[in-house]
Amino acid sequence: MREGGAENRNLEEREIQVVGVFEERSSDAPLSNPFVLVRDNRGRAVLIWIGRFEALAISMALEGASADRPLTHDLLKNMAERLGAQIDRVVVDDLWQDTFYAKIWMTVNGKAISVDSRPSDAIALALRAKCPVYMTEAVLEEASRPVEEITGGSAEEEQGE
Repeated sequence: MREGGAENRNLEEREIQVVGVFEERSSDAPLSNPFVLVRDNRGRAVLIWIGRFEALAISMALEGASADRPLTHDLLKNMAERLGAQIDRVVVDDLWQDTFYAKIWMTVNGKAISVDSRPSDAIALALRAKCPVYMTEAVLEEASRPVEEITGGSAEEEQGE
């Protein structure tokens, strides 16, 4: 259990935007490491390391591209819709030992339910369902860095202002 318990953590949800999927390349590693970059409206950015398949799924959703056949995240969206569920939001709600955790919030028969998920899968699904993505303030405080530190530019340039 986390020191101090959850009651001492700020669990207020802040909307985040998915900036894109990028790869860290290292001369001593044969493969690059993909990550999704998210940011809030205060210029705080978070890198979430993800798998190659999830990187492709998120990139495709951001580009509005589709595969010839449904990918896993398309399947999940289609199943939820056919079963009468509304995907409402995704929340990256915890960070423990450098691992992020998320929940997918849905409404089923008028009842709100959450399903535990990896953030990469939750984000890929949220982009397809066109629902908002949130991160708790506690996770932002722990994991964020200024956008300028990551991009080398200014926060205004990143936000297209």
